[in-house]
Amino acid sequence: MKLLIINPNTSTAMTTGIAAAARQVAAADTRIVAVQPSFGPLSIEGHFDETIAAAGVAEQVRLAAPHDAVVIACFGDPGLDAAREATRAPVLGIAEAAFHAASFVATGFSVVTTMTRTCVIAEHLLHRYGFERRCRGVHGTDIPVLALEDGGAGCVDQIEAAAREALSRDRSGAIVLGCAGMAALCAELTRRLGVPVIDGVAAAVKFAEGLAALGLGTSQHGDYAPPLPKTYAGWAAPLGW
Repeated sequence: MKLLIINPNTSTAMTTGIAAAARQVAAADTRIVAVQPSFGPLSIEGHFDETIAAAGVAEQVRLAAPHDAVVIACFGDPGLDAAREATRAPVLGIAEAAFHAASFVATGFSVVTTMTRTCVIAEHLLHRYGFERRCRGVHGTDIPVLALEDGGAGCVDQIEAAAREALSRDRSGAIVLGCAGMAALCAELTRRLGVPVIDGVAAAVKFAEGLAALGLGTSQHGDYAPPLPKTYAGWAAPLGW
């Protein structure tokens, strides 16, 4: 199968790292194609960044070659609904995938993310997806997203400390990593913490493979029907239907 992975920010280093993390867990016959928008923020650390990034996700889905499934590799899941309108393939956001995975292995989980200011975005997603009763806390580390471009090895101790505090304070049984840039740290943190640590990139890749294998794609009925034909102006002109 062909799996399109979209890094919604414009960091080439992070796109490369996300692709490497995806390939580590992908099946032998899964071809990973990792892309990033042609415009937008270098990192996503707030509502404004996320709004611009969502348009970049829509751009990449619209212009992509045919694919069997799509993963949006940013913990805010920007542009998720737009991407689902634009393709018949299943589309998964890494936050939604991680929340589902955590709910399978623990009665309660905590999220450890980057900037504290983005915790509210994660909380909004938990309510949207119906996981507010399963998540017992969202914790920011105030690690800038771009500090994770090299895989985040220099940040692992700080993330571990935040995760240990979350496990104790929240009485959680699992940790969800709240940034695609943390993917490379998942195995090491699992070893150190002794609890399930969920990387949304890996979870989304495996769920996407499963949905594609089952022949399940995005519904074309109702609000996920393809966008109505119309002209787009300015820089968005090539994206019109």
